[in-house]
Amino acid sequence: MKKVFIKGPITTEFIADSIAKHQTKHNIGAHNIFLGQVRADKIKDKTVAAIDFTCYEDMANPILEAIREKAFKTFNLTCMHIYHSLGEIKAGEICFFVFVSAKHSKEVYDATEYLVNIVKKKVPLFGKEIFEDDSHQWKVNQ
Repeated sequence: MKKVFIKGPITTEFIADSIAKHQTKHNIGAHNIFLGQVRADKIKDKTVAAIDFTCYEDMANPILEAIREKAFKTFNLTCMHIYHSLGEIKAGEICFFVFVSAKHSKEVYDATEYLVNIVKKKVPLFGKEIFEDDSHQWKVNQ
């Protein structure tokens, strides 16, 4: 099982390095990337300053492995990577990175949409929205 969870925000350097590592794989004709960023939502006159992500990794990892296996069987992918932040991620920072590669573009578009939606729906990740006044509430995924 590949490491999915990263402490802190997903940096642009990490993303660029992930892309660079795939340039030696000459059987790939298409990549697609999804980046989830923390929004400064306004909720009842309060602004979200950060989200504190937690996860039950012992529960999440088998679910992620099953998602990974299904994605490879369904979409004819060459490579697939999912990364999600844990800990406090500030508004504007990247917290979710999905990177898929295949011979053709149709597979990467379809796989990316599937992966983003299924991870949000099935993986036991929890986000506590922290407001600028330091109050908080638990986030509901949409």
